[in-house]
Amino acid sequence: MSYVTPEDFATKMVDAGEAKMKMSTKDTLIRAYMAGAILALAAAFAITVTVNTGQPLVGALLFPVGFCILYLLGFDLLTGVFTLCPLALWARRPGVDTKSLMRNWGLVFAGNFAGAMTTALFMAIILTMGFTEEPNAVGQQIGHIGEGRTLGYADAGAGGMLTLFIRAVMCNWMVSTGVVAAMMSTSVSGKIMAMWMPILIFFYLGFEHSIVNMFLFPSGIMLGGQFTWSDYFLYNEIPTVIGNVVGGLTFVGAMIYGTHYKKDPEADPEAVTPAMEPAE
Repeated sequence: MSYVTPEDFATKMVDAGEAKMKMSTKDTLIRAYMAGAILALAAAFAITVTVNTGQPLVGALLFPVGFCILYLLGFDLLTGVFTLCPLALWARRPGVDTKSLMRNWGLVFAGNFAGAMTTALFMAIILTMGFTEEPNAVGQQIGHIGEGRTLGYADAGAGGMLTLFIRAVMCNWMVSTGVVAAMMSTSVSGKIMAMWMPILIFFYLGFEHSIVNMFLFPSGIMLGGQFTWSDYFLYNEIPTVIGNVVGGLTFVGAMIYGTHYKKDPEADPEAVTPAMEPAE
């Protein structure tokens, strides 16, 4: 698997965050667009498998294929940059500031949304024979998901919104763990194995992923779901984005940065590498 130690991939995380914030607008938008489109297609694939087999676990087992494809192709998800880019700011990398952070997040959001919307439109056409027929079983399921995860939260009041937020936090805890896990290996097979596990967890447990939802809810509206665009943004997308920021930044980025990232490893020659200390 060609394992990379935590100290080494912590530095890779900071390097990746710096590179993403310094990327051109064109490249950032293209990479974000393709990431949103591919992840949306993976969500459609997993829902189709679940409906056709009646086994949600099978759909969850197969969903990570989309994440692996987009990661290996070097495309960017909003959930990943939420975690990686602030690290370069904390490390005071030259040319990195809050303005460049906000620029990156805004561009990636726009690109992801456009890509997911493209796939949503394509799938709505496919599932309705070009809007000439009623949605098939998969289309109906997508519409029901949208209703339950917007109006369902709204109907539960504060408790529902708290549940949505926590699901979003836990989602990017797992998704960003997948992003970081891919840095633990230098081989393609090792990266895929490491990514697959946390992505499977998030999808099967029904956590809230802002980019997956950019596909699910617009396509749900196109397919006849009984909720509105304002329902989608107020009772799902906006709280999900906030929760994704908190989850990725605190449970993954800050924790790994805080314990493994060393600006100058040679500054303390007597320091013991935590990963190599014997368990007590």
